[in-house]
Formats: sequence, C-alpha cells, structure tokens
Amino acid sequence: MIDTHAHLDALEDPRAVVARARDVGVTRVVTIGTGIESCRAVLAIAEQNDGVYAALGIDPHQAATGEAHRIGELRELLGHERAVAVGEAGLDYHYGAETKDEQRRLFEAQLELAQQLGLPVVVHTREANDDTESILRAHDGAVVMHCFSEPGLLAAGLERGWYFSFAGNVTYPKAAELREAAAEVPPDRILAETDSPYLSPQPLRGRPNEPANIVHTVATLADVRGEDADELAARIDANATVAFSLP
Repeated sequence: MIDTHAHLDALEDPRAVVARARDVGVTRVVTIGTGIESCRAVLAIAEQNDGVYAALGIDPHQAATGEAHRIGELRELLGHERAVAVGEAGLDYHYGAETKDEQRRLFEAQLELAQQLGLPVVVHTREANDDTESILRAHDGAVVMHCFSEPGLLAAGLERGWYFSFAGNVTYPKAAELREAAAEVPPDRILAETDSPYLSPQPLRGRPNEPANIVHTVATLADVRGEDADELAARIDANATVAFSLP
C-alpha cells in the first residue's frame, strides 16, 4: 500500500510516522515539498527512510513571494535520485484570489520544468477550475490531481488521462459528490493519499493525520466503487508505481 501525498516535514517525528505506516502495510510514501526549504527537508527525510520518495515544488500560496523566483534551485533539487515529481503546484483562488496572475505564472513555470525533466506534476487546485483546465490542456506530461475535490474537473481529467488522488475528505458525511466522482475514475487512474498532517479521515477527524491512516480512505473508496479493499490498495500501489516511475 502507498500514501501518494504526505507532508512528512510537517510532522513531529517522521521516522516514527513511517514506522507506524509500515506496521499497517504502507510500504511507500511520497512526501511533498511546498517551497525550497521544504523541498530540502523532505529530500533529507527520503534519504533517511526506505520507501520514501519526494515530490518537489512551490505551492500557489507563495506565488507572490520571493519563493516564486527560485525555479532554478527547484530544478537542481529535482535531480536528486529520490525526487519523483514536480509539485505540489497549481492554483488556489479560495485563499489567493488577489494573486491569480502570479499563481498562473508560477504554475506554468513548474509545468514547463516538469515537461523538460520528464516528470509528472502534482496539482493543487481549489476554486480555479477554468484556469486549471485551460493551463493543463497545454501540458503533455502526466498529471496527478492531488486531494481531488473539484468534481467539475472530472470530465476534463478523464479525457486527458489524469490521475485522481483522493484524500481523507472523501470519507466525510457531506462529501457525497466527491464519492460519486471516485466511483467514476478508471481503475488505472485512481490514487489515494493522506495529505498528512491534514484531512484526517472521518474515524480520526480532529487529530493530526499520518500515512498509516490511508487504510480508512482506501476502505471508503473500495466501498463506493464496489471493490475489495485489499485489491484496490494493490491497484493504487501499482498505479502510483507507473505515475511516479517508482522502483
């Protein structure tokens, strides 16, 4: 089993967290850098823990800061043997409506970087469906929709062959529309994540999240898709191997 998106640098003891994940069968984790120093931190965590890989990017919340001008440093870090994707990168108009232009420029720069390096891109998008779809239509590389929560993008993603990664919010009682979307994703395009330490699944809501909790999200996904949870977990693991070119 794999957790395809966890912010291990935001957790107090990453080594202990990874050990607890292994105890429940989570053998691989993709940890996420959200800025240059965060990228350095998650690479260090990946070096120290077997089965941990890193996606490196500058998130949209920093698009109007000096961090957005560090693409050259990001390129260098992406040369690391444990770096498997660019991101998370994207658009967030819920919290950043006043920086839309800056966000688009940063997103496009990271998409270009992913294309040049032949890496998948992990996309963060919130309340920015039109611009996200428009920008991604010009991108030919693999796309992973992180913490998928915008069903309005499902049709475009199905057409373009994106991967859809579902987090703990798919387990919430009011997330019926999201569960309906999860049921429509093709078997070879579904992924699961914790987004640790955020979005703990319903049974653990209110507590810090961690990779071991991916089992709850997979159980919900299996239920709405009418599948066996163990078989779905194995398929998600196989999908992630292809999406991120994991060993």
